[in-house]
Amino acid sequence: MVKDMTQGSPLKHIISFAIPMFLGILFQQFYSMVDTVIVGQFLGVNPLAGVGSTSSLNFMVIGFCTGVCNGFALPVAQMFGAKNERDLRRYVACSTWLCIIFSVVLTIATAAACRPILEVMNTPEDIFQYAYIYILIIFLGIPFTFLYNILAAIIRSLGDSRTPVIFLALASLINIVLDIVFIKLFNMNVEGPALATVISQAISGIVCLFYMRKKFPILKMQKDDWRLRSHHVKILCKMGIPMGLQYSITAIGTLVIQAAVNSLGTAVVAGVTAAQRINSFISCPIDALGQTMAPYSGQNVGAGKMSRVKQGLVASSACGFVVSAIMLIAMIFFGRSLSLLFLDNSQKQIIDYSYQFLMFCCVGYFLLTLVNTVRFTIQGMGFSGLAITAGVMEMAARTFAGLCLAQWFGFTGICMAHPLAWISADIFLIPAFIYCYKKLK
Repeated sequence: MVKDMTQGSPLKHIISFAIPMFLGILFQQFYSMVDTVIVGQFLGVNPLAGVGSTSSLNFMVIGFCTGVCNGFALPVAQMFGAKNERDLRRYVACSTWLCIIFSVVLTIATAAACRPILEVMNTPEDIFQYAYIYILIIFLGIPFTFLYNILAAIIRSLGDSRTPVIFLALASLINIVLDIVFIKLFNMNVEGPALATVISQAISGIVCLFYMRKKFPILKMQKDDWRLRSHHVKILCKMGIPMGLQYSITAIGTLVIQAAVNSLGTAVVAGVTAAQRINSFISCPIDALGQTMAPYSGQNVGAGKMSRVKQGLVASSACGFVVSAIMLIAMIFFGRSLSLLFLDNSQKQIIDYSYQFLMFCCVGYFLLTLVNTVRFTIQGMGFSGLAITAGVMEMAARTFAGLCLAQWFGFTGICMAHPLAWISADIFLIPAFIYCYKKLK
């Protein structure tokens, strides 16, 4: 069901849209969370470290896919706000063709490059093969990543953030079952969780496709709608590619951090892996508030209601600050206990690494809130190119932490990387929003 967010209370729209978004992101995290829990408990520390050592590389590539799809959906949201159904369908059709092209090229390129990249990242020899097998299978599933993400992004651009959650919930349950079946019954190693992730993603995408064809008459295509139009392709690439590059450029900094972590040994890799999984999980509400702002801003820009964009940004940021405070307090008391989801109670040193890394992240959640809400608002306004600059700021900060702070302060220097990156991005994004707002208004 479509939802018009150009009228009514901005706060009410944002909360009602963000809650299903939060559940959707939560279920997405189950893919990696369940993999990590099962790998850590059933297969041991080395496979856990191997899977964890690929997280930055995974984020760089899969994040690009997700960013591109979210960017392709922005013109759809703007046309929906402007009540222009003809161009809305044409943008959807052109997005489909572009996603097919991107998925083929990226699958071939990443499958060929993942081994050399892992070598450059100084992946420890005792976990290298685990890392390679896991990430290779994930990359071979890129077409399914595009399938789900473009369909879910289009549905959300029409104001429906609930439906994709249902499909992800189903896929998450399948993922859990397949993880256990592949490891316990078929005696697979890390390839089992990787296959479970790809298969689950494929199922959620296929179910989403059938649902869209049946429930969204606004997307009923005519033959002429499927023709590639240079004007639409240009706008889609202008919004989608920068949004994807934002993730990839940001991930380059995390690759530097991962290389620094890898150089400290398997115990540190395992501790950071557990902390990253917890961090990804508990930051879901902040991510949801940010991602809500892209379709919300897109619809209101399309409708010419700029004051609502500003009101929505203030409301979403305030909600994020409250969530940040709650999460910080919760992790102070329960952070170590959560590490036991992935680690054994006897691995005290690894648990200490995990807790220290996690606490640095939680202290910076107030900064992360602004990174997400302001960045996605700017993207929804149509200035996706500015997101690249913010990504460069984050990359530079993480690179500095990985190359310099890690040398000066050891593991503590690595822990500083994420908060430092968020500060750098905020310094750019807040003035950038003021510029974009004034320009459009």
